[in-house]
Amino acid sequence: MRLSIPPALLSVLLRASSNAFAPTFRASPSQPLYLVPSTVGRSRSRLVTPSSFAFSTSSNYIYTLRGGSASRSSSTTSSSELNMSAERPFVTWTFDKHCETMGWSPAPTASLSAVSVAADDRSVDDADLVIVGVFAPPAKDDDKESNDDEKEEMDPIVFNGKAKQLDEMLGGALTELASDNSKAFQNGRCVGTLTPALRVVVPGGGKARRFVLLGLGPKAKEKDGVIPKVESATIMKAASAVASACHDQKKVKSCNVLLPPGIVEGISSTGMLADFSTEFFSGLHVDNRYRTGKKVEVKAEDVESVKLYLELSEEGDVASDYDAAISSGAAIARGCSLTKDIVNAPHNVLNSESLADTARRVAEESGGSITCEILGKEECEARGMGAYLGVARGSETEPQFIHLTYSPPNGDVKKKVGCVGKGLLFDTGGYNIKTSMMELMKFDCGGAAAVLGAARAIGSLKPEGVEAHFIVAACENMISAKAFVPSDILTASNNKTIEILNTDAEGRLTLADALVFADKECGCEKIIELSTLTGACMVSLGTKLCGVWTDDDGLAKEIEDVSKATGDKSWRMPLAKEYADQLKSKIADISNLGGPYGGAITAALFLTEFVDKKKPFAHIDIAGPVWDKEKGEASGFGAKLVTDWVRKQGE
Repeated sequence: MRLSIPPALLSVLLRASSNAFAPTFRASPSQPLYLVPSTVGRSRSRLVTPSSFAFSTSSNYIYTLRGGSASRSSSTTSSSELNMSAERPFVTWTFDKHCETMGWSPAPTASLSAVSVAADDRSVDDADLVIVGVFAPPAKDDDKESNDDEKEEMDPIVFNGKAKQLDEMLGGALTELASDNSKAFQNGRCVGTLTPALRVVVPGGGKARRFVLLGLGPKAKEKDGVIPKVESATIMKAASAVASACHDQKKVKSCNVLLPPGIVEGISSTGMLADFSTEFFSGLHVDNRYRTGKKVEVKAEDVESVKLYLELSEEGDVASDYDAAISSGAAIARGCSLTKDIVNAPHNVLNSESLADTARRVAEESGGSITCEILGKEECEARGMGAYLGVARGSETEPQFIHLTYSPPNGDVKKKVGCVGKGLLFDTGGYNIKTSMMELMKFDCGGAAAVLGAARAIGSLKPEGVEAHFIVAACENMISAKAFVPSDILTASNNKTIEILNTDAEGRLTLADALVFADKECGCEKIIELSTLTGACMVSLGTKLCGVWTDDDGLAKEIEDVSKATGDKSWRMPLAKEYADQLKSKIADISNLGGPYGGAITAALFLTEFVDKKKPFAHIDIAGPVWDKEKGEASGFGAKLVTDWVRKQGE
């Protein structure tokens, strides 16, 4: 708070002041004085000019700059209290320098392994926590949704195989556990539901063990002699539930998970394990980078090992196959973790330069399978990237055009693909400033996060047959004397001119030059692009699905398949050419904004202007699912989808 002092009172105040340093005040018509409440241990207010304050922590005095001269006032605050600790909770900017690096969340420390029951059936119950997966009885053909007030009669749960032996060994305790919790557990009808823990003390002074039932949904019925396969979504929900149980059950060091016969029906055991591993480790991810003290949370901090026991109808895979599958899933989980970290990072940590540093670290971690190229403003200008640089001009940090290239180990390339991600580290809207949701605009780099997270996973998985280019034009959309404004005409690197009607339609401008780069300079044969591009897509599809725009039916099918396999849900949207008229400009080749309706479609149509029309290209708008509103953090959406799509290109 500050109060302006009328000139008539100035001389009275100065004469009345008992402050020994009052003579240092100098009044002038051009520099008024203000009355400011003291904040450094003094009981009376101080007279200051609107100059900055400089603090000296080497003595017990605080020097206050007043119109170029300095006076000092005694302070009761010690130098140790004023001095900022050298060890801060996280790396961030200083007043004069931006942050140059972003910390990564550490991987969970618990180990995950798998074994078949046939190979080791004696130690299933030898753990602090034993989780028994159960299928609910098959749904009846005439089952209908019951009203909440009606009590639906359920068939009793039936244990099979090793689970049946465990139940008999425990005197029917597992059956009783399911019965006692029938209302909530419903015999495992809902995938991922858990019962409370049953504590069992082993006779003879052995350690107490806890048993928990895990619902896997209704057991599928045979159709024409074929049992439908278990969906990947079921495996992933079960894995997430296991991670939750490991966290909720405190002081548990070891956990065994018994999965029933039929869990790998229609899919390979290694495929199931990879999915389980990805979701299990993702479920243990927690971002503590900006927390201190009691706010720090570690998921399943006491758990050292988790072992899966599989009851297989046929023994085909060996232990090394299991280990490889789990390792593969863990690599994808690390990619998802990086995706979450990037989106979660605040702007005082994450900017174009700290994101470029992250990309370099991804390449270093890959062991040589990924190379990193960062183009600065000179290189971007030489390529004519006027659309991207127009947005980047307003940023504090220099533009960083990120290009990661993955090459297969054997050098045999069947397909060259491009993965482009929108990298707006923060979006104020520019001079068309946002009026809502600005506190969430750190997630406007969600496309870049998904692409870099996928690059991290691909660098570990090292798939054969595919060369992948991961491209991000990183910058911020800020307001400054250099920032672009409505009515500017920008020229993209394919020489297409763009009239700026709205500075908050900036993401498509950065993507324009990134797409030209992927198409022309990298020579990618297929290109997918992910971005948090429009609120219109959120209105259409909500917060659980991303929208897919493409003219290529084959590419659309590929994305649909990997979407179902990974759980990153998508929906194909119309690329209606008749809406292209909305992008017409009277003074340039194209404008950056369409009409008030169909905004997600016109945004997609804009992007098609920067890719060869004959080349398969898909725009994927992830604005809805990029953020988990309930948890208040990034969802990690897109990393699994991009990873799986790239892997399949080499097959």
